[in-house]
Amino acid sequence: MNRRAVIIGGSVGGLFAAQMLHRIGWRVDIYERAREDLMSRGAGIGAHEALYRLMARAGVHLDATTSAATESYVCLFHDGGARHEIHKRRYMSAWARVYRPLRDTLPPGCYHAGKQLDRIEPAQSGATALFTDGSCTSGDIVIGADGFRSTVRQQFEPDAVPLYAGYLAWRTLTPETGLPAWVRDAILDRYAFSVPRGETVISYPVPARDGDARRGHRDYNLVWYRPATPALLADMCTDAQGRQHELSIAPSLIRADVLAELRSAATALLHPALAEVIALTPQPFFQPIYDVTSSRVAHGRAVLLGDAAFVCRPHVGAGVTKAALDAAALADALLASPGDIDAALASYDLSCRRFGNLAVDKARELGIWLGQNAEPEPEVVMKQYDATIAAVHAAALRDAGGTDPKQFNSSPSPSRP
Repeated sequence: MNRRAVIIGGSVGGLFAAQMLHRIGWRVDIYERAREDLMSRGAGIGAHEALYRLMARAGVHLDATTSAATESYVCLFHDGGARHEIHKRRYMSAWARVYRPLRDTLPPGCYHAGKQLDRIEPAQSGATALFTDGSCTSGDIVIGADGFRSTVRQQFEPDAVPLYAGYLAWRTLTPETGLPAWVRDAILDRYAFSVPRGETVISYPVPARDGDARRGHRDYNLVWYRPATPALLADMCTDAQGRQHELSIAPSLIRADVLAELRSAATALLHPALAEVIALTPQPFFQPIYDVTSSRVAHGRAVLLGDAAFVCRPHVGAGVTKAALDAAALADALLASPGDIDAALASYDLSCRRFGNLAVDKARELGIWLGQNAEPEPEVVMKQYDATIAAVHAAALRDAGGTDPKQFNSSPSPSRP
């Protein structure tokens, strides 16, 4: 029997779910609320072996040759100095480098943009998604992959609300070609840290949005974690017309005075090269840091996946990997119990919650540790980051084994980019 999955959300979680289920013979349809292509969203991500393996299972080639390599970790100081350098290669990629091939190799006609979910109606042998335009569609399962603000989670897990961590992450993504030579000399090919009192900056090169990973053609990614009280966050999420936006604000609506304060703080606190990166970025944006955990991810024939199920702080670089791992775990469970979807979803519920809770806990521990060290030793910060990331991705790699990837060719696979 040709089973059908209705997937709510067309970002990387929904794309991974579609690709993984397509490969075990399921019909898939994605319904995304945004009308525009999502290519411009996202920034830099860590590239780890678990992600390479999971991308391969989704039919997409991603390896070290398509990532940007850094040769060392280094701490940069406000006075222009660079100390505590640790020589260790690390590979970095970009969100767009994952999104684009996953989107472009979907089965034809299965991606439906501009479809805002209203609610899901469960049934004994499936579920129906009802949209705000009055249309509806049914499947054997409905997958909520609609991200941090998940409508599906709000319906089935109303108590799983985002918990603000007390700080935010400013982000910039700048083409290398737009950086002066003295800035490139100071930061390129390095995974650069800065640790002003109570704050942390990490920065590194990533492939450009078109996937080009060659030196001189890449982008430069910077993340600056800064404390912000709930009152300050509410003010920063208020636009120039006085409208306060819940949870976060679109980059284009960030007020000019908020951006001016960021650039002033960068000049006062950061290494000149990092301050220059921020100064040259036309539209920095910030991401309030939240934790989200779900008590269950399977509710009848409706399931949660990726950030709709668990949101972990970005310190461990596991957001994209977790979405891919959830999709693979769901496909594994369905493949293992082809005649019993309900048993498969119960198995998926256990595996998704196991890794989701681990990732949230490890990222939370690192965030709390950073906040408690007002003047941390830079070398200790670098080693603590590395150890925590390694622990999370070792668990992801263990769970990413699953079914032999060759078994995911039971239906025609899209060509690789």
